[in-house]
Amino acid sequence: MRLLLDTDVVVAAFRSPTGASAALVELALDGKIILLVTVPLALEYEAVLKREEHLAATATTMDQMDRRIRSLIALCDPVYRAFRWRPQLRDPGDEMVLEAAVNGGADMLVTFNQRDFGTAPAAFGIACLLPREALERIRS
Repeated sequence: MRLLLDTDVVVAAFRSPTGASAALVELALDGKIILLVTVPLALEYEAVLKREEHLAATATTMDQMDRRIRSLIALCDPVYRAFRWRPQLRDPGDEMVLEAAVNGGADMLVTFNQRDFGTAPAAFGIACLLPREALERIRS
């Protein structure tokens, strides 16, 4: 099962180690699922996770966060963007997430922001799910 995690899900995984988002990362660590990432998405993960509010909420120093981010990225399969289908979404900032999912052959795009993705992922055969929904689907 190939998953693309939106940045909000990665932030939730780092901030709430007992939540569904963190459980998805754990499944990847156990080799039960494959996480996908592009360079632009990895850079977005890094920029957002290094914000002061996330460092404070996770009681993490910048160096510790760097190591955690590198560990997460090393766990992911790299995706190379071969095609662009823009525009598909109303928020241009979400386009790179959809592109990564499509180019990576994702089974699921996992996000808390389902409304902004609308039906676009389904048009490419990708389920757009909340972390708990993705976790339930994987475990069933």
